[in-house]
Amino acid sequence: MSSAPIPQKPDPAPAAAPSWFEGDQDRSGRDVVLRIVREFVLPRRKLVARAMLAMVFVAATTGALPFLMQTAADRIFVGKELDVLYALPPIVVVVMALRSLAEYYGRMIEARISGEIVAELRQRLFERLARADLGFLQSTHSAKFISVFASDTLIVNNAASQTLTAIARNLLQALALIIAMLWLDWVLGALVLVSLPLAIFLMGRQRKKLRRSVHRALAGSGDIATLVSQMLQGIRVVKAYDQEDAEAARAGISIRRTRDANLQTQRTRALTGPFTEGLSGIGFAAAIFYGGWQGIAGRLTLGDFMGFMAAAMLIYQPLKSLAGLQNLLSEGIIAARRVFAILDEAPTVVEKPGAAPLAHTGGAIRFEGVTFAYAPGLPVIEDVTLDIPAGLKVALVGPSGAGKSTLLNLVLRFYDPSAGRVLIDGQDVATATLASVRRASALLTQDPVLFDDTVRANIAYGSPDASDAAVEAAARGADAHDFILGLPRGYDTRVGEAGGLLSGGQKQRIAFARAMLRGAPILLLDEPTSALDANSEARVQASLDTLFEGRTVLMIAHRLSTVKKADLIVVMDKGRVVETGTHESLVAAGGLYAHLHRTQLAGEGVPAGLHAAAVAAAEGAADDDAAVATRPAESMA
Repeated sequence: MSSAPIPQKPDPAPAAAPSWFEGDQDRSGRDVVLRIVREFVLPRRKLVARAMLAMVFVAATTGALPFLMQTAADRIFVGKELDVLYALPPIVVVVMALRSLAEYYGRMIEARISGEIVAELRQRLFERLARADLGFLQSTHSAKFISVFASDTLIVNNAASQTLTAIARNLLQALALIIAMLWLDWVLGALVLVSLPLAIFLMGRQRKKLRRSVHRALAGSGDIATLVSQMLQGIRVVKAYDQEDAEAARAGISIRRTRDANLQTQRTRALTGPFTEGLSGIGFAAAIFYGGWQGIAGRLTLGDFMGFMAAAMLIYQPLKSLAGLQNLLSEGIIAARRVFAILDEAPTVVEKPGAAPLAHTGGAIRFEGVTFAYAPGLPVIEDVTLDIPAGLKVALVGPSGAGKSTLLNLVLRFYDPSAGRVLIDGQDVATATLASVRRASALLTQDPVLFDDTVRANIAYGSPDASDAAVEAAARGADAHDFILGLPRGYDTRVGEAGGLLSGGQKQRIAFARAMLRGAPILLLDEPTSALDANSEARVQASLDTLFEGRTVLMIAHRLSTVKKADLIVVMDKGRVVETGTHESLVAAGGLYAHLHRTQLAGEGVPAGLHAAAVAAAEGAADDDAAVATRPAESMA
């Protein structure tokens, strides 16, 4: 969370969305639907077949109702046949009961298909996000991914299961009723159905408007999720800077924008019903006039007319449902584009064919002519060659942006260099399996990452087969065992979101215990003590000494206390290694490290004048001050 001041006046313009969040606009709606059917519906073809059989039965029994109505009118009301009066009601009861059971069975199958599809979608999305490149994940606020994961998957599911099966169900019912109408009187049927082409044309026009409004609504939901996430993560800064009203105003803009898009969507949907009803009303009126004329002329019986009108009334509901379902299908296509954009995002850091596990022994690291750029043409590491023998403790120092964190990322193969190689124990990490490369290292960061689980689970994270005894031994080595026993449930105490129920020093020592338990030969540190107070740092430094034993250590150093633990100091500036040596030799050389050393001590509260005299006396290099004074003040961070 950045501590940059929050603007007093919110910008009404929406933030630019990442390209994947807009979805693949080149992918046609037809292609999206076919992919949904191919990947999510066809694998469940047996369930779909059972649902279809139920739909066919429902359609058949629905189509029988007009003929039952015809029989009742002609043979009971006109023919006065008593035996039909006794026989027909039980038949109607049985037909309706069977229809209801078939409809219930079909809907339960649809619910099962729906549940399986949304579960598969979310599983595939989660796995894709877990394996995605860091660059892709860091290009987008996490809340947008969560919005797609929670919301868009449900919309795609509606299109994949409920919408497609409902379209089939309503089409079958409409087809059965159309056959019944045409069987009873084809002219009357034609009069009722003549308005259908116009209705289809008008709904096609509405579909284009609907897609635009749905797209804006889904994008707005992602923006709202982002704002909520940022506000909760930075709530201390929000309150400290008295920015509650400003944050509420920013959220209000996105909320109102999303409200307007949703309103437009509902308005477009709502027009579907009146279109269908108005056109159906014209058809009904024409049918009543023609049927009445034929009845008066004696060319149409009461039963034929009543059966026909029953079919005409029954067909209204499936036709109306079909009109509404095309709206839901449009929403599903838009959401599916975003979901598929994530699923289709191919990682660039992948295992090469024939990749073999690293045969690491001591954990020696070599950067061989390494160049790397996060963006084309802007290298952050340039032609770096550096040997780190096994068991050596190396500190990386330099101004912010010098490329220190990038070196750690390359060792873990979070990224691949654009030129050069990274080797561990003489083996190119690009030719090894990703799992073995990651197992060779343990990572510790400034802000320790803990999960909302028990202390035991957090220590054993990455070592799932570790015994309770091994977990406790690691905790003892990290000087964490005693405070863990003092927690309400000891090792089974939940640490809360991001470890929020523990102090900074406690969280860091649990992270140390996790690294000890992993037993990796390489230890990568991004100054894990920089955010701690003096007392907590003293406890953590003792744990670090234990953790360093027998491991190759590559650490980003911001504090002199950490730098002095190193066997070798590597000074970086503008993506290059500019100095290497011990603390004493680099201070004596009077270069960039000597300058950073001076500004670091001043930053820790040593009076500038006293510090200058002390350095001059210790180094015998007071004449260096004039040369160094021309350099801008920089931090070792």
